[in-house]
Amino acid sequence: MTVNLPQLRAFLAVVDAGGFSAAAAELGMSQSAVSHAVASLERELSAPLLVRATPARTTALGERVLPHARLAVSAARSVEQIAASATETMSGIIRLAATPAVCQGLVPRLLRHWREDQPRITVRVFEGDSAEATTWLDDGTADAAILIDPEPGPGIQLAVDGYRALLPRDHPLAGEPAVDIRDLEDDQFLISPNGCEARVRTIHKLAGLRFDPTHRVRDLATLISMVQAGIGVTILSEVSRTLVPPDLVLLPLTPETSRRLVLTGPQARPWHPALRTLAESAANHLARTTSQSNV
Repeated sequence: MTVNLPQLRAFLAVVDAGGFSAAAAELGMSQSAVSHAVASLERELSAPLLVRATPARTTALGERVLPHARLAVSAARSVEQIAASATETMSGIIRLAATPAVCQGLVPRLLRHWREDQPRITVRVFEGDSAEATTWLDDGTADAAILIDPEPGPGIQLAVDGYRALLPRDHPLAGEPAVDIRDLEDDQFLISPNGCEARVRTIHKLAGLRFDPTHRVRDLATLISMVQAGIGVTILSEVSRTLVPPDLVLLPLTPETSRRLVLTGPQARPWHPALRTLAESAANHLARTTSQSNV
């Protein structure tokens, strides 16, 4: 039996892209070449790995092969990048997972900076909730993730992200320098369960308040739109400030609470060699821009 990396790369591309045509575009190959590579892998394994449907999906065997294929391809990329780093030509593709708020509020700035600072490294973004980002990092779907308050480890802290009250500009407290959460007790409270709910619960607990949101909204844009419509108020992190429209205000909140945003790689296998370069570049960039904004 001879299984090779081009076969595994084609298989992973079809799984991740959802079809052979999209996988071909991703790999820069013809669709027939991708089909041939996957078919040859299936012949080597004497069983189908994919159900040819829209979207394509794995068979039971394909599901079992998938994590091993990810690890093999990831290891091969690492070997290639170690060689590249020795000649100071760091390049490659980093698949980055992050939550919606981080993807919308922080990642665009980082992508713009990385494109200028590390043009040979391509970053592709996977957006999901905190649990999904951690799972993708563990199973090899992602090479890196921006995690919220992870356990101590080798990651590089990008920011300490404080929590803020999001209010309409015509709210009675909108002109205050800061808002005590106890003063929002009579407002209808909105929350996004895939965002900061656990920490927002803690803020309520610290203030001696009952946590009883009126509406739970998964999408961050919908949450902001509901505050715009005067349906209620909410709490967002500082990283979301770039998303706040002019008719809303984002104000410091008491009790003060914050979270750490950490760019990290997998715990159980070596990092992609280009990742630490990106992490250090991002941390330095954010530190500079923060200090300039405070001047």
